[in-house]
Amino acid sequence: MSMATLSLDLRQRILARYDQGKYTRNAVAQQFGVSLGMVKKLIQQRKHLGEIGSLHKRAGRKPLITQRHQERLQALVAKRPDTTLTELRAALRLPCSLTAIHKALVRLGLTYKKRRSAPVSRTDRT
Repeated sequence: MSMATLSLDLRQRILARYDQGKYTRNAVAQQFGVSLGMVKKLIQQRKHLGEIGSLHKRAGRKPLITQRHQERLQALVAKRPDTTLTELRAALRLPCSLTAIHKALVRLGLTYKKRRSAPVSRTDRT
């Protein structure tokens, strides 16, 4: 059973009823058909964050490669287009994977050197 996100209107009505001071948190929860935990959560969220909207947008892992890092990546590649992923990661001093650096470059539309210091392989004309 999944819990649906409460609308902002319902959140406001729950807190307005609680703020009247006539009802306990438990009574408010029963009246609006939500859990006591939800009423407590709304009260705490308003107290600590000053907002009562859904916090889904704040969930999940935050990206390691920020806008500032992306700008630095662009500058590094513009200065030395043959820089490897490993060198780029070292220059940014980030504890991320090479794949993360690659994906950031792709998002920025940049290319980079794909091989280490190996010479370009060419076939001679016959």
